[in-house]
Amino acid sequence: MIRTWRDRLPPSAAALPVGRARRASGLRREELAELAGVSVDYVVRLEQGRATAPSAQVVAALARVLQLTVAERDHLYRLAHLVPPADGAVSDHVPRGVQRVLTRLGDVAVAVFAADWRLIWWNRAWAALLGDPSPAPPRLRNFARDRFPVNADPARLALWPVTERDSAATDAAVVSDLRRATGRFPGDARLAGLISELNAGNERFAALWTQGVVAAHREDHKTIAHPSVGPVTVDCDVLTDGDSDCKIVIMSAVPGSADETRLRLATVTGPPAPRCEPLPDR
Repeated sequence: MIRTWRDRLPPSAAALPVGRARRASGLRREELAELAGVSVDYVVRLEQGRATAPSAQVVAALARVLQLTVAERDHLYRLAHLVPPADGAVSDHVPRGVQRVLTRLGDVAVAVFAADWRLIWWNRAWAALLGDPSPAPPRLRNFARDRFPVNADPARLALWPVTERDSAATDAAVVSDLRRATGRFPGDARLAGLISELNAGNERFAALWTQGVVAAHREDHKTIAHPSVGPVTVDCDVLTDGDSDCKIVIMSAVPGSADETRLRLATVTGPPAPRCEPLPDR
């Protein structure tokens, strides 16, 4: 099945260049391996049925890269003798239609977060604007953790200083969005663990949590102190996928502005490729 799914996915859907000499209509094994964070040999063994017990981490990464539907993702889990992610649990799966749209946004800085604000996908422009988050452990790539650090943990998502028009309002919006997620995913252990940890380790989060506000975080206005091109002011818009409640965060500058020019310069000098990191078991 992996070979079939790989063959049907055009390189452009994974934001890969398409050369004239390319023979494969879909993803090459090497491309799938790189994007999923596994070796080419392991992809070969999976396709040949010689690797029969991949981890949930590997299966989740393959499902994201191959842009599987929920039904296909669940089938892949069962083929690996794993239990598919339960309904009502926070999902790290980016739906195929969402991925298709994201890869067509060009130089716009865009990332996808799970319902608990864990970063699960980002493009080249995002990493160029804010810094590449891939060196950080996956569980620490979380916007809520960045907003409300525990034990003086450093920021993991924005490597350069970021200022906002109303930082207090953003803090309140993130907390109220997490409370909304608890209603959508009341039995999710990862979400519950995150909230418990932030409540115990960050007084500001605990104070906002006790207010009981329920809302979604929809927009913001940020200035990034980029080390190469200077300050870049962007509008930050948050769209939500209705099925998985994943958050699509788009950062764009005013057309024709100096900020748009600096954003483009940052993208030109940024990381070489989009990243879609495999996540650890829950």
